[in-house]
Formats: sequence, C-alpha cells, structure tokens
Amino acid sequence: MSTSARRIPLVNLSHYRSGTPQERARFVQVFGDALKEFGFVSVEGHGVDDALIRRTYSDVERFFQLPENVKRHYTVPGGAGQRGYTGYGQEHAKNRTVGDLKEFWHVGRELPPTHPHFSPHYGPNLWPQEVPSFQTNTLALFGALDSAAAVMLHALAEYFGVARDTFSAMAQDGNSILRLIHYPPLRERFIPGGVRAAEHEDINLITLLCEGTASGLELLTRDGEWIPVDTLRGQIVVDSGDMLSRVTNGVIPATTHRVVNPKSSEEDTTRYSMPFFVHPYPNCMLETLPVTATGTSLPPITADAFLQQRLREIGLIK
Repeated sequence: MSTSARRIPLVNLSHYRSGTPQERARFVQVFGDALKEFGFVSVEGHGVDDALIRRTYSDVERFFQLPENVKRHYTVPGGAGQRGYTGYGQEHAKNRTVGDLKEFWHVGRELPPTHPHFSPHYGPNLWPQEVPSFQTNTLALFGALDSAAAVMLHALAEYFGVARDTFSAMAQDGNSILRLIHYPPLRERFIPGGVRAAEHEDINLITLLCEGTASGLELLTRDGEWIPVDTLRGQIVVDSGDMLSRVTNGVIPATTHRVVNPKSSEEDTTRYSMPFFVHPYPNCMLETLPVTATGTSLPPITADAFLQQRLREIGLIK
C-alpha cells in the first residue's frame, strides 16, 4: 500500500465497554498496536454525544467572532495559557520561534484547594459572559471526554499486561485540558514562516480530538512521510504524547503531527478544533514501567515539572 493511501486503524470503544470477550480482546490488540505503530488511532462508539459536540462548536465559534479587545479581556497574566484565552500567534512549536497561526481557549479541571491533586499553577476557569452557554457545554464535553479517556487507558493497560488502572490512576483528577482552537483564514493574518500548527508532539499521556471542522491534520510515519488524518463526524482521533512515551520507554511513540496551511485561496477557510489533553495529576511520578524497562530509561520526573519544562519550550512561560 502506498504511504498516501495509508490510514490509521479504526476501533469501536463500545466493543471494549460491553462487547464479547473476543471483541474486547480485539479492541485491546488493535488499539495498542495502532498507538505502537502510528501513535494515532480513530475511535467510534466512544459515547460522547454528537449534539454536545455541535453545541460546543457553536459556542466556540461565537466566542472567537468577538472583537479582539473583548477576547483579550480573558487572558490570564502569568498563567502560561493554562486557563482562558491565548492570543493569535503566541504559542509556537518546540524548537521554533514563529508563532502558530491560531488562537485558543483552555478549560481545565476544577478542584478545591484542599484536594490532594490541586496545584497553585492552575487557577480557576474563566467564562466568557458574552456566550452564556459556554460554561455548561464545555464542562459537559470535558467530563464526557474524560470518561472516555479513562476507558481507553484501561484498555491500554491490558495491552501491556499491567494492572488495569496503571494509566487511568495517573490521570485521575489530573491536570487535563480541553483546548478550543480557532484557525482563522490566513489571507489577512498570515505571519511569514508561520504554520497553523507547526510539527510537534503532544506533551501529555493521550489526546482525544473531536472531529475538526476542516481538514489539515497530518502525522509523520515511522518511514518519515506525512499522511493525512481524517477526523470524521462520529469519530474521535486519539494520539499518544510525550508523557506516555516516557513511561513506556518509547514503546508507544509521541508521534509528530501538524496542521498544514490551506493549499489555495479557495481552501482558506476558518478551522475549529477541540483536542482534549489527558494529563496526570501534578505530583504523579513519570517513570518507566517495569514491563518496558529494557535498555536505557529516562530518569523519573513529576508530571508538573515535565509540563513546566515543555511550556517554556513552546513559549507559554517566558
């Protein structure tokens, strides 16, 4: 099969949740193999309500159509972009200096200061008063994606033959983030040398990506070629990040991916995207699983220390 015709595997999460033993076993195998080979897998039957995704996209569009001075009102000074609004071109990929051609909003987990996983680095969520349903819909989507992610992490633990809660316990009440992204048309906002999302690897354990409103997502294969990733309606694309790669000693890669610029003026349309970044709790120790501890392993580091390091590398911490 030619590289251009390759597609990441598709699995159905309902087969793992409530299928026969054979369906469950097949899900675990295909899901794990896909992440091992591509770092990406498409998931249907995930249980996230399509109507909720549509409502949230509608709210996202309403927010990003607001005037710039209104959006900037929701920027958190010194917050490293972890809550509220981050302006156009402010984030850049690791080892790049030109900002990505996007703006975004972050919704995080809300924990009381007395919670053992509470971290002062991450303040309270902000809510745009101009979009009254924004809070309700984004928190509902956060919860639905969080639940689906926990099930997928259970399956991944089975793939490695370790305790079922090995990965899900890391993410329990973790610093997960729902990122709401706006990629505007570039004809009036292009930054020389800029890309909608330059090639990068995600920081976290896994990312759940609801279908985007336009094409452009691509991944880099082990063969060094870029292939498109279709985020189709009813499917969630899952990819593995740096933290998962670290604890599996590279068995699961943090696959490089990007969102390319439109190829022509006819394709130069607005794109919205809603990735859910599944993070461990701040004090979670990222260390190599014994089952993958062959050869050289990276030294242990807390999830929070690792995240702060990465936020500096992508320009969100100065």
